[in-house]
Amino acid sequence: MLSSELTTPPSFIADLAAWGERPALVFPDGRVISYRELDERTRRQALSFPRSRCLVSLEPELCEHAVIAYLAALGAGHVVAMQAPRTNGGAPWTDGFAPDCGYRRIEDRWRTEHLDGSVTPLHPDLGVLLSTSGSTGCGKAVRLSTTNISANARSIAEYLTLGADDRACLILPLHYSYGLSVLNAHLSVGASLYIPDGSILDPGFLDGLAASGCTNLSGVPYSYELLEKVGFRERVFPQLRFMTVAGGRMAPARVRVYDEHLRARGADLFVMYGQTEATARIAFVPPARLKGNEDRIGIAIPGGALSIEDEEGRTIAGSGTAGELVYRGPNVMMGYASSRQDLALGAGLGKLYTGDLAVREADGLFRIVGRMKRMSKIAGQRIGHDTLEQALEQHGLVAAITGDDDGLHVFVEGEGRVEDARRLIVAASGLTLSHIRASEVAGLPRLPSGKIDYSALNLAAKQVVAAGNGDRAGVEDLFRQVFYPVRIRPEDNFVSLGGDSLRFVQLSVGLEKALGQAPEMWETMSIATLAALERRETATIRIGTDLLIRTLAILLVVLHHETLWPLPGGSAAMVILAGFSLARFQTGPLLAGQGFAILRPLAQILVPYYLIVGAYAAVWREVPWASVFLVGNFGFALPEARDMVPYLYWFIEAYCQMMLVFVALFAVPRFRRHAARRPFATGMLLLGVALIARLALPLLWPMGNRQIFTLPWIFYLAVIGWCAAIAETHRQRFLLAAAGTGSFLFFGLYEGVWIGTKIKYLLLIVVLVALVYLPRVSVPRRVARLVLPLSAAGFHIYILHRFVPELLMAPLQGQIPGMLFSTVSIAGGIGLGLAGWLLQGRLLRMAADGRLSVDRVLPIIPRAVLTRPFLAVGPQKEREIQHN
Repeated sequence: MLSSELTTPPSFIADLAAWGERPALVFPDGRVISYRELDERTRRQALSFPRSRCLVSLEPELCEHAVIAYLAALGAGHVVAMQAPRTNGGAPWTDGFAPDCGYRRIEDRWRTEHLDGSVTPLHPDLGVLLSTSGSTGCGKAVRLSTTNISANARSIAEYLTLGADDRACLILPLHYSYGLSVLNAHLSVGASLYIPDGSILDPGFLDGLAASGCTNLSGVPYSYELLEKVGFRERVFPQLRFMTVAGGRMAPARVRVYDEHLRARGADLFVMYGQTEATARIAFVPPARLKGNEDRIGIAIPGGALSIEDEEGRTIAGSGTAGELVYRGPNVMMGYASSRQDLALGAGLGKLYTGDLAVREADGLFRIVGRMKRMSKIAGQRIGHDTLEQALEQHGLVAAITGDDDGLHVFVEGEGRVEDARRLIVAASGLTLSHIRASEVAGLPRLPSGKIDYSALNLAAKQVVAAGNGDRAGVEDLFRQVFYPVRIRPEDNFVSLGGDSLRFVQLSVGLEKALGQAPEMWETMSIATLAALERRETATIRIGTDLLIRTLAILLVVLHHETLWPLPGGSAAMVILAGFSLARFQTGPLLAGQGFAILRPLAQILVPYYLIVGAYAAVWREVPWASVFLVGNFGFALPEARDMVPYLYWFIEAYCQMMLVFVALFAVPRFRRHAARRPFATGMLLLGVALIARLALPLLWPMGNRQIFTLPWIFYLAVIGWCAAIAETHRQRFLLAAAGTGSFLFFGLYEGVWIGTKIKYLLLIVVLVALVYLPRVSVPRRVARLVLPLSAAGFHIYILHRFVPELLMAPLQGQIPGMLFSTVSIAGGIGLGLAGWLLQGRLLRMAADGRLSVDRVLPIIPRAVLTRPFLAVGPQKEREIQHN
């Protein structure tokens, strides 16, 4: 088959005929293509390609024609560039490499196209070009050698113990490295592949799977979501020997469910980790070690090696310390390619820097804890921010991109190019419009070195997200954005439009917002039907219970401080929510030992706090040093002596102290390892220590009523919130609810002597039970529109609300009825806090846009703030609040 110019193909292609009449490809209609027939058709197909070595662009679908074309081109010694099938025109990324010929379906017929090509030679070791999972935007590809492909196929077959009697259900696209590896690994051992006609959601999928005799099924996390929808675990597949999952992180809870399900039936679940740059697979968790390690990526595949390196490139030998995950093995790519000239280059890599932040556990298993800088991983696709910026630059756009694993935000200089930038990123990355936010800026903020200040842009992006929490797109517009540039018709649905995991997640979230709750099997419902549901939707929306609690807590604080009614508990609830939010959103940095990432967001709280401290210092002509150092709550300073600002601000000090304690604990490698292996047990142990501190404080440090403001008095509440966020099983939730309820009853009924104390702790029981057992709650949409901004502005309301009665309304004290004074004080305090939150958000956006200067800031600050003798506040009200 090969001419003197052609390279040696992978052995599994050269040896196809050796498997004789064994089945190779199996189809739902019962048709079978044997290895002998597959070899013959592959040889015939090879004759349609040029005789001399060339670059073949292939747009494979899940069908025999695509499989045969891939095997034929690679077997004939050509280089195969795998391109996702075109659904709506446009130039594929492979065009940037000037392919010599192409093979794709044109008007329902598979055709070979002879293209212009290039005279640039191809390196003799080069075998396959694959897209870097949407991480580029300018035709960047992974160069894989035939040795890479053969080595990875052998390794996968070894750890999966594949044999000739195995049969895979092939549901993954062939242009995706994971799907291609399933094909290669099975062909390498003479196993067969069942190719179903349609998607998992098709009515006959499970019946076909049962009748096919498949021994294994490989999927991405999205595949498992669909399997749940069609009732996979309710069916019996006696020949199924194992399942695999890769292509992104699957929730540990779902891993556990499928591991237990398969284990009970004598089958295995392989949790795997890989990258296109390593020809698909890098690591796996041995099934015997999966229980209790559902969040791990495991050990290196046979023939490979994993290590952890620090920022200086030094190998981290011990366990529990985070660094970049590095892989070595014969399946590491030759390198990247951005042009046809790069295809002449040889292998340039000895190891692969994955861009993932990981730790090696004491048991030898590896675990991913985060992503390195300037990279997002969205629905399994690695998105390089820098390369997308270069793609925009090629179109004349000056832009900077920030983002995380939920989406990207592009800041564009100039006017009128925002939508252009979004659509260019869609074309460049493979994401959807709903993944991409965009803002116009007069100029990108820069550091003194001239480099873009991405920290400022990150803050600005977060403010935009916070301000837009209440927005929702209509169903039709949502589909239009998610499937852009495909033309959307009312009769279309998610399945008919070729929806994938990327779009599934976006539509699920969008439909939750649009409909209150996404209906069952919405994937098969037409857009017109979903739009009709939207028009008939109820007047309620589901929001996080923590958001509602936060809003009610801050309202309770304002009410209690103004009226002194025996309704305390708002501040205590906010402490619980502080621990809850820390566990939900910042566990990754904590487990990675990245304390600065936890402390950096405190700036948004401390900036207004220190402005207030500075104002007091200016009015008093004395510096309240205890407040400057955030220790005024510890009882050795007094507002009356002007050593500290009023007691009201104890919460800010205690909150910062709580964050420092958590950061210090997780800075200890042994604590991090224990928290990673047994998070709930660690949380409960910490709760026990915190409760001991709470009980011991009055004995060891008697300070009267001031003790209620100290960290030892309230730290256990933050730990309860932490545990509420990480409790997964029914047993864990019950244990936490019982421990918390018992503690609150003891402190409220046994210790408490004031009626307000009893009410406070009874309210905290309700807060805890709601967080543990009711994660989301339905509220009227009008209520939600109030809850979201009040929740976001909670800190600002807390620190500013007393200025209304004690400063702005002080002249009216005694001049108007007391009830009216209190009502206006409460409403005004809330309004002032919201205004402060909005003002800070606006200033941050102006800073990000490079528009922050004194002459721009002064017009947006109320004149009263600039002219009144600010903060000349007496301590009388604070003494009353402390006493109560």
